[in-house]
Amino acid sequence: MVSGNVIRRLIEESPEECVKAVEDVYLAGHRGEVVCPNSYFLRFPDRPDARIIALPAHLGGGDPVSGIKWIASYPANIRQGIPRASAVIVLNRADNGYPFACLEGSIISAARTAASAVSAAAALSGGRRAGTLGIVGTGLIARYVVSFLSRLGWEIPEVLLFDTNPAEPERFREVAFAPERRREVHVAKDLESVVRRSDLLVFTTSAATPHVHDPGWFSHAPVVLHLSLRDLSPRVVLSSFNVVDSVEHVMSAGTSLHLAEQESGGREFVTGTLAQVLLGQRTAPRTKPIVFSPFGMGTLDLAVARWAYARAEAAGDVVWIDHFFDMTR
Repeated sequence: MVSGNVIRRLIEESPEECVKAVEDVYLAGHRGEVVCPNSYFLRFPDRPDARIIALPAHLGGGDPVSGIKWIASYPANIRQGIPRASAVIVLNRADNGYPFACLEGSIISAARTAASAVSAAAALSGGRRAGTLGIVGTGLIARYVVSFLSRLGWEIPEVLLFDTNPAEPERFREVAFAPERRREVHVAKDLESVVRRSDLLVFTTSAATPHVHDPGWFSHAPVVLHLSLRDLSPRVVLSSFNVVDSVEHVMSAGTSLHLAEQESGGREFVTGTLAQVLLGQRTAPRTKPIVFSPFGMGTLDLAVARWAYARAEAAGDVVWIDHFFDMTR
């Protein structure tokens, strides 16, 4: 067992290694060395906003591992003062299928999302600088994106925050930023001003359907990290360059790109995958918005979990449970 506080410390100590683990698995996927089935959604008639998702995956190559992330999203938790998401990740041996580790998964999930986002931001922006960073949705994922940007040395003179819950941005400002930086962080009164003023935008909301409809808001051609996947209307998507982690995965489950596919009748609006961008096989000039929409594949969770487990085991931070499996049968 590896607890969340251990995983948090490892990620804070080595964000570059976490980003590398994510980029490596994107490239491994491009080479066909991973297995990533569709995610499975457990939904509830009496709780339409809640869901639990299973993400199975396998990583091949020189250090193969299989596993699954089981992650619950209950937005109503926030009103009770507890985090929206909770998760576990189970790692299985590749040779005999036996589980060998269980890790707290919500921090890994947030970290792999943030690592993917900052990797895309650097690749699509051409460096580690943004004049104004706009954050729409001020929860855990956004906090990890800010942490990664900061720890990786991004230069960001101004930050704008917006959330439909007016109390959240101010709390986020206090938690996510060091005191000396808070004077550069401002809470915006409306969403439009955040979009229009930011050259790097991060969407981390719990929106179930598109709520940003006007392509004109993006006329200044920002880089958009569309991490929550359902914020942008098909009109906005179709008027942008679109980079994804997996074309097949992101065209499902009612994402903005799935809706754009249904409206346009094709997938020609997708510029390419992040792996292709990292390899220099695809480019997106800053002549119109560049939208990165990662579906968040289970292979990323496995990559970060495998890395975190190896680091935790080496440091003696793994809790062992003897005789968990009854081998007498």
